[in-house]
Amino acid sequence: MGPFERYLTLWVALCIVAGVALGAVLPGPFQALGRMEVAQVNIPVALLIWAMIVPMLLRVDFGAMGQVARHWRGIAVTLGVNWLVKPFSMALLGWLFIGWLFRPWLPEGQIDSYIAGLILLAAAPCTAMVFVWSRLTDGEPNFTLSQVALNDAIMVVAFAPVVGLLLGLSAITVPWDTLLLSVVLYILVPVVAAQLWRRSLLAAGGDAALQRTLKALHPVSLVALLATLVLLFGFQGEQILAQPLVILLLAVPIVIQVYLNAGLAYLLNRQCGSAHSVAGPSALIGASNFFELAVAAAISLFGFESGAALATVVGVLVEVPVMLSVVHIVMRSRAWYERGAAQRAAG
Repeated sequence: MGPFERYLTLWVALCIVAGVALGAVLPGPFQALGRMEVAQVNIPVALLIWAMIVPMLLRVDFGAMGQVARHWRGIAVTLGVNWLVKPFSMALLGWLFIGWLFRPWLPEGQIDSYIAGLILLAAAPCTAMVFVWSRLTDGEPNFTLSQVALNDAIMVVAFAPVVGLLLGLSAITVPWDTLLLSVVLYILVPVVAAQLWRRSLLAAGGDAALQRTLKALHPVSLVALLATLVLLFGFQGEQILAQPLVILLLAVPIVIQVYLNAGLAYLLNRQCGSAHSVAGPSALIGASNFFELAVAAAISLFGFESGAALATVVGVLVEVPVMLSVVHIVMRSRAWYERGAAQRAAG
C-alpha cells in the first residue's frame, strides 16, 4: 500500500478538521460552491467525483469476465454477499442502531437521512481498493479482475433498484429521477469513458502506456477525494461541532457489517472448497464499499448538509483500519482455512 492508502483514516481526519475550520471562516465561498447546480447536480462535486472514479475504473478489464467460469464458486459467493446480503444487512443494522438504539443521541430530523446514507454505502461493491486487498491476501489476480468487472457491470443496472427498494422500505422518499441521473453520471458515464480510454491506451502503447497513465492519474484521484471531503465537511461543520458523537455512532453499524459480510463470504468459500487465494479477495470484496459513488449519490439525492452525506464519509473514515484487520484475520487463519477447504474438496 502507498502512503496515502495506508494512512487514509489520518487524511480523512485532517479533512474533517480543515473542512470544519474553513467552513466556519469562509462560509461565503462554500455556499457559492453549493449553489453551482444544474438539474440537481452540483458541478464542482461532479467534476471531483469523475476525477476520482475514472482512474479507478481505468484499471478494470471487462474482458476478464470471460474467466468467470474458472472460479465460479468464489464468484457465486461474492455476488450473493454483495447483492443479496450486504445492502439488506446494512439496512437492518441501520434500522436497529440508528433508528432505535442510538436514536436518543442523534438529531431526530436526520435519522432517516443517516439510514439512507448507510444504505447507499452498502449498495455498491468496491472497485479500486479491492486490488490492494487482494494483493495483501495473496489473492488470485484473475479472480479479482473478473469479480470486479462483473460487479461493475451489475452495478449499472442493480444499484438504483436496490437503493430504491431499501429506501422505500425505510419509508424514505426516493427522488427517482435524481437517483437514475446519479447512476448515469457516476456509474455509466465513467465506466464507458474509462473503457474507451483504456482501449485507446492499449492500442497506442500497450500495457506500458496504461500503467504510465494510471501512475500519472493517481495523484489527481487522491487530490479529488480530499477536496471532496473538505468541501463536504465545510457544510457539515456546524452539525459535527454540535454533536461530535454522531460520527462514532454512525461507525458502529458500518464496522459490524464489514465483519459480518467478510466472515460470511470467507466461511461460504471454505464450505465450497474454494482455494484460499480466492476466498481472501472474496471476503474483502464482499465487505468493502465503493465509497466514492456513495458520497456522490448521497450529495445528489440529499444535499451537502444531509445526514446521508455524513454517513457515507464515515465509511471512508473507517475503511482502511477495518479492512486491514480483515486482511490480518484472513492471513492468520490460512492454515485453518486450507484444512477445511481440502476436506470439502476431497469429500
